[in-house]
Amino acid sequence: MSLGIHDLWLFVIAGLLLNITPGPDMLYIAGRTLKQGLRGGVAAIAGISSGCLVHTFAAAVGLSALLTASAEAFMIVKWVGAAYLLYVGITLLREQPAAPGEAPLPDSATLRKIFWQGFLTNVLNPKVAIFFLALLPQFISANAANKPLAFVVLGLIFIANATVVTVVFAWMVARAQQRVRAGNRFTLWMNRGCGALFVALGIKLALAERPA
Repeated sequence: MSLGIHDLWLFVIAGLLLNITPGPDMLYIAGRTLKQGLRGGVAAIAGISSGCLVHTFAAAVGLSALLTASAEAFMIVKWVGAAYLLYVGITLLREQPAAPGEAPLPDSATLRKIFWQGFLTNVLNPKVAIFFLALLPQFISANAANKPLAFVVLGLIFIANATVVTVVFAWMVARAQQRVRAGNRFTLWMNRGCGALFVALGIKLALAERPA
């Protein structure tokens, strides 16, 4: 390819396998879907995908490399990200499910909040930035004429695949909740589980060392 991208099929398969692997993003999307319905889940997906877009462009212009090379930059982003993860985790732990029979109808303010939570938890995690910097170059030739553009193209492909996978996942969660009809208790425990996970991730991030 003129962009210097190689083994694109392998990149797509690797990305899909990563996207379907259960993790904090999937749990957050599930929790928002159970609490606010499919619209809440899609808002969370939009925030997370937008955060990945920021990391894609950061990798393209070399900002991710700065996080890898600079201990000071890594520490600043690490502590801000850890604090925000702890904040989101505590917020989820304190949330209560909707009253029995009450349909989740989030307003625009709620959807914006969900979007920004997903966005910031992704953007403020230096590990995600370093992940993009580690993954994307594996599929770009060393002598590629336009490496930044190749970074962007691969990042957009990864994000598009992730968005499709997570929207389908959110739809399945919303459908399952409608059929179960006992979603309030499950939603409560999902929120508690997500909250505990984000608190644990915040602590783990705070204790993380800069990659060598």
